[in-house]
Amino acid sequence: MSYAHPVRAAVLSAGSWGTAAAKILADAGTGVTLHARRPEIADAINTTHHNPGYFPDIPLPVTITATTEAAAALDGADYLVLSIPAQSLRANLTAWAPFIPPTAVIVSLMKGLEQKTGLRASEVIAETTGVSPQQIAVLSGPNLAREIVAEQPAAASIACPDADAARRFQAACHTAYFRPYTSTDVIGCELGGVLKNVTALAVGVAAGMGMGHNAIAMLITRGLAEAMRLATALGAEPATLAGLAGLGDLVATCSSPLSRNRTFGHHLGTGLSVDEAAAATRRTTEGVKSADAILTLSHAHGIEMPLTETVASLLRGALTLDEATAALMQRPTRSER
Repeated sequence: MSYAHPVRAAVLSAGSWGTAAAKILADAGTGVTLHARRPEIADAINTTHHNPGYFPDIPLPVTITATTEAAAALDGADYLVLSIPAQSLRANLTAWAPFIPPTAVIVSLMKGLEQKTGLRASEVIAETTGVSPQQIAVLSGPNLAREIVAEQPAAASIACPDADAARRFQAACHTAYFRPYTSTDVIGCELGGVLKNVTALAVGVAAGMGMGHNAIAMLITRGLAEAMRLATALGAEPATLAGLAGLGDLVATCSSPLSRNRTFGHHLGTGLSVDEAAAATRRTTEGVKSADAILTLSHAHGIEMPLTETVASLLRGALTLDEATAALMQRPTRSER
C-alpha cells in the first residue's frame, strides 16, 4: 500500500521509551509529532531539540515536533504509538479516542497488565477505542531506551493480526541501528514483554542480596519457563517466547543496570522497602504494578508460577528476603520437564 502523503506518527508520550521511539521513527523518515504532558518539555524539544527530562545529552532529529495537545498530535496520523504507563492507559485513551483517525494503526510499546482487569494493553486499546484488532500492533524486544537514543544496535518484533500493517510499520521504523521483525503473534509478543519484568525484579533482588551468577542464571531460566507456560496457555506461539520479544527482552532486562525492574529489585535486595525502592528508582516499574495481575491470570488458567508468586508476596510484604529465597529453594524436587 502506498500513501498519498508522507507517513506520520503520533507518539504519546515523551517519556524515555516514547522519546526513543520518536527518534527511531524520525530517523527512518517518518514524520513525528511527540506528545508531552509538560509544556517545558515540549518547548525544549521544539527549540533545542533535546528532551531535558530524560535525555538532556542526546540531540533529537529536528524533524520531531512536540505538542501538549493530544488532538494536535493525532491530527492526520497514520500511526498512534503509545508509550504510557499501563495503569493509566484506559483513562488516557478514553480522552484521546475522539481524535484518533479512523484508519490509524495503534502501536503499543507498553509492557504491563491492567491491574483491575488483568487485560493486556492491546485488549484495553480494543475495548476502549472500539478499533478493530487488525489495526492494533505491539512492538516489543530488548529495547533499553538509553542505548537506542545513543544509536546502539537493537532489534524488536512488531506483531499485528494484519501482516501487511506490521510490514508497513516495519518500514516506518527501520533504521541503520534499529532492525524490526514482523509477526502475527500479538499474544506472545505482548506477554513476553509483560512477564519478563517479574523475572527481572527477582534477578535484581538476588543481585542486591549478593547472590552469584549461578543463582541469576537459575532465575532467568525458570522465569522463562514460567512465561512460556502461561503465554502458550493463553494462545501464544512457543517460538515467540524464544525470540526477541521473549528471551531477547528477558536477557536485556535481567542483565542491564539500565533496566528499571532489575534496578527496583536490586534496591529491594539491599534491604530497602517497596516505597523506598520506588523512590530510589524514580520511574514507572511495570513489573511491580503487574505482578499480582499476572498471578491472578495464572491462577485462572491453572498455571503454576512459583517465581511470580514469590515476587508478588515479597512486594506485598508477605515474605521477607530470606523467606522468599527459602520459598524458591525448598520447593519439592521434580523433573525439569
